[in-house]
Amino acid sequence: MPLYEHVFLARQDLAQAQVDALAENATKIITDNGGKVVKTETWGLRSLAYRIAKNRKAHYVALDLDAPAAAIAELERQSNINEDVIRFLTIRVDELEKGPSAMMRRGEKERERRSERGDRDDRPSFRAREEEVE
Repeated sequence: MPLYEHVFLARQDLAQAQVDALAENATKIITDNGGKVVKTETWGLRSLAYRIAKNRKAHYVALDLDAPAAAIAELERQSNINEDVIRFLTIRVDELEKGPSAMMRRGEKERERRSERGDRDDRPSFRAREEEVE
């Protein structure tokens, strides 16, 4: 079966549980139509480059799929109907990416940088500077 990557953006006012339910619904659509979801990644609430339907942010979810074309067509049809999904994109790929996606690796690098800098507890607080002046 062909391999696909499907990314959808959900409205910013949804709770994380509702976003997870949307991902489960997409998984159910694919499995009911003879495919399988290889990997599901939630990239979290991120800012959009421009406003879409009065939303400045959106919940990003990525799915790696191994499914027939009919299953993808049904997933896209259901995504068009669902008012909680503001955008989606499905692309066919030659092979699925192993391990975490580039978006997930980017988040890990940012966390590592923050930990390298430390919590900045070694710097004196504002009050300590104020006391030194007197």
